[in-house]
Amino acid sequence: MIQVLDKSFEVFITKEELSKEIATLGEQISKDYKDGDLVFLSVLNGAFMFTSDLMKNITIDCEVSFVKMSSYSGVESKGKVDELIGLNGDLSGRDIVIVEDIVDSGLTIDKIISLLETSNAASVKVCTLLYKPDAFTGQKRPDYVGFSIPNAFVVGYGLDYDQKGRNLDMIYQVREQKKPNKDMLNIVLFGPPGAGKGTQSERLRDKYGLVHISTGDVFRALDSESELGKLAKSYSDHGNLVPDEITIKILESEVSKHPEAKGVIYDGFPRTTAQAEALDKFLAAKGTEVSMMLSLVVAEDELKTRLIARAEVSGRKDDADPKIIQNRINTYNNSTAPVADFYKSQGKLSQINGVGTIDDISDRLYSAINSAE
Repeated sequence: MIQVLDKSFEVFITKEELSKEIATLGEQISKDYKDGDLVFLSVLNGAFMFTSDLMKNITIDCEVSFVKMSSYSGVESKGKVDELIGLNGDLSGRDIVIVEDIVDSGLTIDKIISLLETSNAASVKVCTLLYKPDAFTGQKRPDYVGFSIPNAFVVGYGLDYDQKGRNLDMIYQVREQKKPNKDMLNIVLFGPPGAGKGTQSERLRDKYGLVHISTGDVFRALDSESELGKLAKSYSDHGNLVPDEITIKILESEVSKHPEAKGVIYDGFPRTTAQAEALDKFLAAKGTEVSMMLSLVVAEDELKTRLIARAEVSGRKDDADPKIIQNRINTYNNSTAPVADFYKSQGKLSQINGVGTIDDISDRLYSAINSAE
């Protein structure tokens, strides 16, 4: 926790997270413009730190110019922008990447692009460290995004609060004392492979009007030819967990698609304590929290029997291979089961007997949910 003027801020994005994401952006831009004549236009004052570190990860010849706009005072945008200052040199036929620290309303970017219309540039794209999709009202969405964040005020790493805090080496979010939205029903449905989470999730979804998000379904829906799709598949095909940073980004994106949801069933997520902490942080930024964790308890022999039987119907090879089945169960026991202790410490864990008819198990889940409301 830090204090900047009259407001308290807490860590939102760490140095390590910044470094890793900026390296990825630099690699992608270098790849996209390897045959271009590239000019970066860094928007001052906020983007100076981001631009400096981004340039260290650009591996192609390029130029950097610094331009200045004025659109902020305090924590609120004025809703208008001033003229562009510092635009020098001939940009005709050149590729331009505008570098911003943050894109929220999008007014500044729209203004800059309008001022570049007479430059005869070959192309104009936008790279931003932070993007607030919930606040965006502009015309030009950013082409390269480091982090999509909720519509909360942030400071540090070049961003300021009334000109203070730019020197901080991490990004901090204003700390507001808000009570979580208890009206939202956010359920973590837990259980080893073969426990019946998919079937029960559908029933809970229909009964309580929730959004069902399954990591398995999300990963399987990824473009198999995309780099992310291939990477996720390489882990899941061998019964291993997809790395936290990949899983968290994908799940946050899925949740953000349903801003008016009454609640969400998280099926297969979180699978590690780090993911559970990330989910708490993500939901807190939206003014809500995990309501409960429902853990389906099924003996290992029963799980193996169910998975083999499921393979005969679904055709999923990973359900038919005994070695992969055992590895999935071991992975669950070693890496995933400890998440139960995380929610138990919060008083949110309910263990449900996962053996019996589908209706019996559903009734047990309904009872646990209703008694907690």
